[in-house]
Amino acid sequence: MDTKGRLVAGSHNRNEFVLINADEIARVTSVKELSGQICQICGDEIEISVNGEPFVACNECAFPVCRPCYEYERSEGNQACPQCKTRYKRIKGCPRVEGDEEEDGADDLENEFDIASQDRRDPHHIAAAMLSARLNISRGSQPYVSGVSTPAEFDAASIAAEIPLLTYGEEDAGISSDKHALIIPPFMSRGKRIHPMPVPEPSMTLPPRPMDPKKDLGVYGYGTVAWKERMEDWKKKQNEKLQVVKHEGYNGDEFDDPDLPVMDEGRQPLSRKLPIPSSKINPYRLIILLRLVVLALFFHYRILHPVNDAFFLWLLSVICEIWFAVSWILDQFPKWHPIERETYLDRLSLRYEKEGKPSELASVDIFVSTVDPMKEPPLITANTVLSILAVDYPVDKVACYVSDDGAAMLTFEALSETSEFARKWVPFCKKFSIEPRAPEWYFAQKVDYLREKVDPAFVRERRAMKREYEEFKVRINGLVSTAQKVPEEGWTMQDGTPWPGNNVRDHPGMIQVFLGHDGVRDIEGNELPRLIYVSREKRPGFDHHKKAGAMNSLVRVSAIISNAPFLLNVDCDHYINNSKALREAMCFMMDPISGKKICYVQFPQRFDGIDRHDRYSNRNVVFFDINMKGLDGIQGPIYVGTGCVFRRQALYGYDAPVKKKPPRRTCNCLPKWSCCCCCRSKKKNRKSKSSDKKKNNKEVTKQISALENIEEGIEGIDNEKSSLMPQIKFEKKFGQSPVFIASTLMEDGAVPKGATTASLLKEAIHVISCGYEDKSDWGKEVGWIYGSVTEDILTGFKMHCHGWRSVYCVPKRPAFKGSAPINLSDRLHQVLRWALGSVEIFLSRHCPIWYGYGCGLKPLERFSYIASVVYPLTSIPLLIYCTLPAVCLLTGKFIVPEISNYASLLFMSLFVVIAVTSILEMQWGGVGIHDWWRNEQFWVIGGVSSHLFALFQGLLKVLAGVNTNFTVTSKGGDDGEFSELYLFKWTSLLIPPMTLLIINIIGVIVGISDAISNGYESWGPLFGRLFFAIWVIVHLYPFLKGMMGKQDRLPTIIVEKIKKKVGEGVVFHDEKLSGNRIKSAAHLVEDEDILGRAIVALS
Repeated sequence: MDTKGRLVAGSHNRNEFVLINADEIARVTSVKELSGQICQICGDEIEISVNGEPFVACNECAFPVCRPCYEYERSEGNQACPQCKTRYKRIKGCPRVEGDEEEDGADDLENEFDIASQDRRDPHHIAAAMLSARLNISRGSQPYVSGVSTPAEFDAASIAAEIPLLTYGEEDAGISSDKHALIIPPFMSRGKRIHPMPVPEPSMTLPPRPMDPKKDLGVYGYGTVAWKERMEDWKKKQNEKLQVVKHEGYNGDEFDDPDLPVMDEGRQPLSRKLPIPSSKINPYRLIILLRLVVLALFFHYRILHPVNDAFFLWLLSVICEIWFAVSWILDQFPKWHPIERETYLDRLSLRYEKEGKPSELASVDIFVSTVDPMKEPPLITANTVLSILAVDYPVDKVACYVSDDGAAMLTFEALSETSEFARKWVPFCKKFSIEPRAPEWYFAQKVDYLREKVDPAFVRERRAMKREYEEFKVRINGLVSTAQKVPEEGWTMQDGTPWPGNNVRDHPGMIQVFLGHDGVRDIEGNELPRLIYVSREKRPGFDHHKKAGAMNSLVRVSAIISNAPFLLNVDCDHYINNSKALREAMCFMMDPISGKKICYVQFPQRFDGIDRHDRYSNRNVVFFDINMKGLDGIQGPIYVGTGCVFRRQALYGYDAPVKKKPPRRTCNCLPKWSCCCCCRSKKKNRKSKSSDKKKNNKEVTKQISALENIEEGIEGIDNEKSSLMPQIKFEKKFGQSPVFIASTLMEDGAVPKGATTASLLKEAIHVISCGYEDKSDWGKEVGWIYGSVTEDILTGFKMHCHGWRSVYCVPKRPAFKGSAPINLSDRLHQVLRWALGSVEIFLSRHCPIWYGYGCGLKPLERFSYIASVVYPLTSIPLLIYCTLPAVCLLTGKFIVPEISNYASLLFMSLFVVIAVTSILEMQWGGVGIHDWWRNEQFWVIGGVSSHLFALFQGLLKVLAGVNTNFTVTSKGGDDGEFSELYLFKWTSLLIPPMTLLIINIIGVIVGISDAISNGYESWGPLFGRLFFAIWVIVHLYPFLKGMMGKQDRLPTIIVEKIKKKVGEGVVFHDEKLSGNRIKSAAHLVEDEDILGRAIVALS
């Protein structure tokens, strides 16, 4: 779309529309069509006999093999057909080998025993030529010896130009290029043949093969009626199998059918599953079953042995333990069948990227969402955008959309600066293939130029680019310092036009195409991906649905502008760490065998800037490396909100394609009269149904006629969908935009042809208007689903209910990396938001406990979704269970009666199976014990604080209508590495864990004091209570460390009090301001003078 570099703003409801003037791959090409069949071993053309029939080596399956390969297989190979494994029979004209059957009657003895005749060459001479051919293949010299042709070393580049795209020996015009098979002969990769092949001179003629009238003609193979029938049956069977692969896809995991054609490199799957080795997974499953048995015995003992003198404490503990067991089952069984996956990027290139032709990889629209530039620094967003623009993918296939839901001019100006710097950064990244392609983290890497022997030219350009980036950072930080004080009259643009978003809650929709329009290229003259700024319209009185509403606006506006079939969404602080991440996703999405049923490809979240000990389990390794791999073996991982590639059609609420079932068995086994009776009754039912369908079709056709205006001149529309859904239903589902409705019918993407730029701009403004979603299915069945602040879980759940499956992709180099809040208070607020979203889903109609039955959701996948929404309920049993040790120590009572030998054995067995289960999980998941232990600790800390508050806030919101504000987690760096880890921010979330910690420490002190005063006998009963209390204290230890962590040799709480008394200047000393420690001016204090000194230090 060409907007001439102007910002487009407007409101559809107010009829406003304003333009504001603001300043390597296999070298295989299709050149010619080969005639005849191709040998599937060496790739040569199969010779034609005198009577015009091709040479046939195997009479059973007629697998195409040339005569030289046939003779070589009989003499040097396994003497069997590669297709059907049938032993080759001797064909007349070929020498006999050991094991051949005796032949009756006359035969060609000269050829059978290789007897030389007068008009043939000396056999010793030919043998020498053959030996010379072998040597020539290995040395690549003297292609002809003594007049006998021998194959020389083949030049792959020259031969590649003559090899066409083949599908079983011929080009099929009915098959699209992404379904074509690339049959690459073995000598293309090595430049050598598999075996030597003597090519006779034209003067050498072979004697005709006489036919013996006494012998069965079927013995001779080709030319007979029986052979032709077998050949036709085989071709028909192969074509049927090929049609399944081409059009319907293959839903299985492997090609188990031996009748399928032999798979070559270009036709092989683009990915494969890697099951966990049985030596690891089988013991794990046995321990799970054993743990269930131990749990049953444990609860049998606990329920039948109450504690009479502490009955209330005993009852509470048993209820809590039962809930823990239920939640463990919901979490455990989805991990029953974990898998890993492997992708083949070379096969993706072979299939979709051919030299001399445009790339056939699918287009991808990438969404970046941001709200408040003061909490989400523009420098971080700029790095994310730069990593997207420099991704290793065809530039005409990438479009980056940045959603500014705060309508901030700071974000707009920062994107303008980013687009200018991208003209230098993108060619530098692609020229030297650097990783990662976010400049902040790339230049933070330490490169040893001497050890790695880096090219001096690269060193010079890298240093020059680093200077350019430092200047770019100064400009961005200058914008941030300027934005600290908003003018009274509001912001104005360079041409004096008031900024349309001065009122954040009441402004028109805005669209600006920074890159991708005509005339904007990089410094080397190459095309750049599209970069588009979008800020949706906001008006008072409308529910804008926060992030989910912003993402749905991007879905619609991207469908108008670029309409890529696949979408990638990332948070503004998640940059692309692996430039081939899109190709990794396309290995699943574009696989013609299994890709059609995949709704999204989820990548794990990896983080930068986390302290080495990961005190608050920010990496969440247990979830991403254990739970998600388990879900991938069922129906796929859940959607986690970022780093996910979607299929656009799945977001539109369509059902997954269903594999056609084979026709039911007829009643051929019954007598004809009974069959006729059955058929008559069926025919009557069919007639009645068909008459009803005709009546309905008459009504539907009247409504379908209204779609003709939409479909005229638009290519690629899915006619099945358009014929099944009349215009009224389209508008009810997608809203009242004919251009957008037309784009939804184009399954393979692309923009409708014939539409003018002005009409597309008008429609783009229309679809981001605040009232567009009214009386439509947006947020209900289409797009990101509303009703929860964690729209990610709900959106993925709806897709799985439609029968789609998802895929978990874990490349060796992490695809995305982001920043996480390492401060305790920020981390607890982040977990609070997640838990609040789960409570909202639990109390809604979309709760997986009762929603989605009878659809495509698998039972174990439902277990995982139930676990993801009920885990906040665990906060109440967990809080009670962590309080019980202190109560027992203070009162002298306990929740377990006097322990017998059987009870001791039972408790020890339960402890052992829990430990062994965790160890085996860490083994097959590749998780370290340190990460596992941090996850266990924060499960307790978050459970008794964030999950508890989320439960009560969710109940108030749903039952009483009391809404809670969404707090954006602070992202980005600060003035020192990990200094934010020790920053103390008081919040009410700290009260429950602090209370638990204090009362358990007091209980331990009181219990030990009583044991000391009462004597030796009291230590035995005290041991169980102490163990219980110490278990709570150890799990809350990171919380205690966060409360008492030291900063500048003073406890955190004392530093916080000093800040309140003296001011912010105490912490930020002038001597601490240095360019290598300040990442963004947005994270300094709000004092303007200190900000100014920070920018000077950076420059």
